[in-house]
Amino acid sequence: MTDFTIHTEETAPEESQEILAGAQKQMGRIPGLYAVMAEAPGLLKSYKYLGDQFGQSSFDKDELTVIWQTINVEHECHYCVPAHTAIAKSMKVDDAITEALRNETPLPNDRLEALRTFTLQVVRGRGNVDDAAVQSFLEAGFTKRQILEVVLGAAQKVISNYTNHLAETPLDEAFSPFKWERSA
Repeated sequence: MTDFTIHTEETAPEESQEILAGAQKQMGRIPGLYAVMAEAPGLLKSYKYLGDQFGQSSFDKDELTVIWQTINVEHECHYCVPAHTAIAKSMKVDDAITEALRNETPLPNDRLEALRTFTLQVVRGRGNVDDAAVQSFLEAGFTKRQILEVVLGAAQKVISNYTNHLAETPLDEAFSPFKWERSA
C-alpha cells in the first residue's frame, strides 16, 4: 500500500493550511482524515464544503447521523464509523440509534428506518432508485428536497470513505474507544 503523508499545518500544501489551522483551533487537533486530505487541497476544501452544506440541510441531528453512519457502515469505513460515533455523542444523538446503525439492526422508529433504507437504496443503486422506493420515502414523511440532500450526504461520505480506504488513515486516539469492524 502507498504511504500517505499525515500532514501538519507546517507540512501541508499552502492551500490546505488554513483548513488545518481552523481544525486545530476548533477541535484542539487536526483529524487524521484532514491530515491525509491536505495532500490534495481541492479534496480537503470540497469535503469541508460538502460537510458544511450537509450540516445545514433540512435533516435533524438524528437524521444526519442515520445518513452518515448508514453510508459509513455500507462502505465499511474503519475511520468514519468510529468518528461519526464520537460526533453523534457530541451531538447528543441517542446511543440506541448509533448502536443500531453500527450493528445493522432495526432503528428505534419507522421514520429513521425509512431514511436508512432509502439511503442504502441510493448508495447501492448509485442513484438509480425505482419509483416505488422514492414513493415509500415520501410517504414516510420526507420531501423531494430531502431526496436530493441524501445525495449531498452520499457525496460527502464517498470522499471520506474512499480516502480512508486508499490511505488507510490511522484512527485518531479520540475515536479509538469507538473502533468498529463489521460483524460477520
